[in-house]
Amino acid sequence: MKISRMICIICFIVMIHPISIAAASNEENWDKLDQISDQALQMVKQERYQDAKQFLTHFSNEFLRMSQREQSFSMDDLRIITSTHNTALDAVNSSSLSFEERINRVTQFRLVIDAMRSEHQPMWTELEDSIMTTFGQMKETVEEGDTENFNQLLTIFLSKYNMIHPSITVDMTPVDVQKIDSHIAFLDEYRNEELKTATRIQQLDQMELDLKNLFERMKEDEADPSLIWVMISTGGAIILTLIYVGWRKYKGDKQKRQKQRDYEER
Repeated sequence: MKISRMICIICFIVMIHPISIAAASNEENWDKLDQISDQALQMVKQERYQDAKQFLTHFSNEFLRMSQREQSFSMDDLRIITSTHNTALDAVNSSSLSFEERINRVTQFRLVIDAMRSEHQPMWTELEDSIMTTFGQMKETVEEGDTENFNQLLTIFLSKYNMIHPSITVDMTPVDVQKIDSHIAFLDEYRNEELKTATRIQQLDQMELDLKNLFERMKEDEADPSLIWVMISTGGAIILTLIYVGWRKYKGDKQKRQKQRDYEER
């Protein structure tokens, strides 16, 4: 009985323990990085740029240690994190940038770290209302033939979209990102061109659908309940199988010992 119990326990620990330890360690590391990036942003909002710089430097050191331990980052992840971190660091060091621009660049970095950490409902999706409101206003100016206001609103829209673009690249497929990027490239390139209103409206209509789809897909990207039950069922089946094998082993050994005693008593 002792041997069968030990086998069951060891098998269970071997299967579960490394996974749970790795997951807990990874989550703890990301929580720490997430907090540091948030602290850096809070310092910028308070115009404490030197403190923000210290937090960003601290982030770099912690991220380097995490990368060396885990080595689980793709090249794209490393590129996006490094690029937005450098942009944020440049922002807090540059006295020529406006307060708003500094906020935007450090927010961009903050959103990327949250996107890397969050499996569902990342922070960048919270900007949906602001982005879609500006987009709607921009579309109205085209319908009214107001080119001057269209260009102003397009600049505002691009600023907001650029802030979440790296985070979208983290969470969405390259095809999804490319759809929006192609729309933006068209609008930006031809913002001062004499295009037919119908052509510009057609482009904006399709862009609006793709933007809404982008945000909707993140809202729907929840853990599938059926998948959770499959995982629970599978794990439970494994445990029950191990227990059953151990019990059968125990019963077999018990019967064998009983037969041996019966034989000896004869």
